[in-house]
Amino acid sequence: MLREKLSPFLERYNEITKLLSSSDITNDIKKMTALSKEQSDLTPIKEKAQEYISICESIEENKELLEDSELGELAKDELKELEPRKIELEDKIRLLLLPKDPNDDRNVYIELRAGTGGDEAALFVEDLFKAYLRYAELKEWKAEIISSSEGSAGGYKEMIVLIKGKGAYSRLKYEGGTHRVQRVPQTESQGRVHTSAITVAIMPEVDDVEIDINPNDLKIDVMRASGCGGQCVNTTDSAVRITHIPTGLVVTNQDQKSQHKNKDKAMKVLKARLYELELQEKAKENADIRKTQVGTGDRSGRIRTYNYPQNRITDHRIGLTLYRLDAIMQGGLFDEIIDPLLTHFQAEAIKEAGI
Repeated sequence: MLREKLSPFLERYNEITKLLSSSDITNDIKKMTALSKEQSDLTPIKEKAQEYISICESIEENKELLEDSELGELAKDELKELEPRKIELEDKIRLLLLPKDPNDDRNVYIELRAGTGGDEAALFVEDLFKAYLRYAELKEWKAEIISSSEGSAGGYKEMIVLIKGKGAYSRLKYEGGTHRVQRVPQTESQGRVHTSAITVAIMPEVDDVEIDINPNDLKIDVMRASGCGGQCVNTTDSAVRITHIPTGLVVTNQDQKSQHKNKDKAMKVLKARLYELELQEKAKENADIRKTQVGTGDRSGRIRTYNYPQNRITDHRIGLTLYRLDAIMQGGLFDEIIDPLLTHFQAEAIKEAGI
């Protein structure tokens, strides 16, 4: 019963309240800070739990009055209001009881790579990158290009962007996978629809203390930047390539004129990739960790199709099809894809947790 599952949270909240008023804790700043944060995290559950218990008690009281000749009708009217509210609260409480994804409040790296389709794939990397940028602007997040590699006919073979803002990872974490695009390329004279694909990896930004890298495990090469750019291109050894020998991960950065800045950005991306690998390894070892919390960087599964001739976008994981591709790619309607995804994976998590 849901009420029984709420009892430990209420008891812990009350226990913390007592601890925070004790002299032992008020003299220990570290403990007081930790307890205050825990209490803050418990507050939404506590408030909803108290309201839920109060409504349950009111429902029980009104049910007892249904047979009363004077108060029966009034009790019936009360129940019509209370019972829907109880169901609404149950849904909200189940979400609050889910284990919180520790990465949800982090900034997020989005790594887009051209796959099958050659030049057309590189052009779609640019299109999807711009869609994410517009979405970030609407959410009042900040975007920082970390690394990019231009395509031979425009677009990008690779683009890595850091999105900074509250809840950025929580909203974008299900974007990882293969994105397929169907449209007529500008160079196609017969008007035939071509299919190409790009891969997207989603990685939370991590603090230095969370990923410990042995300097002896790194091979760092410096070279001259290549491609389009300013006067420093091909004149200074500013580009940096870092290879993590144990995993074989390679990160290259040449976007900045400063070798030091390129190295710093490359190291941050490397740490994010290593953290992503660590999450996936833990998921394999521990069956209790939900798939919806981890596999966000998986590039093997086709998750979405963008069909331009039909103005159609389909997310294959939840069977959602919308005929507003043009508006969604402008960023303004991106939530029409993201909200159903979040609802789906939350429902799956609730089912797995048996709440």
